[in-house]
Amino acid sequence: MNEERKIMVEEVDAVEAAPRARVDDAVAAPVEAAQPERQRDYLSGFLSQKPEPHPAGEPGGELYDAVIDALKEIYDPEIPVNIYDLGLIYGVDISSDGHAAVQMTLTTPHCPVAESMPGEVELRVGSVPGIGHAEVNLVWDPPWDPQKMSDDAKLELGML
Repeated sequence: MNEERKIMVEEVDAVEAAPRARVDDAVAAPVEAAQPERQRDYLSGFLSQKPEPHPAGEPGGELYDAVIDALKEIYDPEIPVNIYDLGLIYGVDISSDGHAAVQMTLTTPHCPVAESMPGEVELRVGSVPGIGHAEVNLVWDPPWDPQKMSDDAKLELGML
């Protein structure tokens, strides 16, 4: 097992270049075997399509975006970040008849604004044009933690 390995080195002066394919050397395919010509602009149909509008109450819709913008105007009094970027909003559901249901939490059950914050959210969401009735459901499961914050909020608080 104590065999010594030897590395052999071979030196050469020149190496032949690899042959290159030339278009002149190609043989034309018979006409009857030719495939039908593919349409050059295969994206023309795709590019001419107009985007389908999002339903107003679903993510990407105008009404949904207006509710999110209203939520981004509400700030936690102890933390200089809005409640949406803070991760306190768990869900927004908007029905076709303009009923908005917001599921939210607070940073802690002992938060000093535990009594007033849900009412403020309800008033702000209810004031969005197109929303007839707003309902806020305060939940504690799953509990809030700093990982739920957006990157913008973390940057604002110096956590990134």
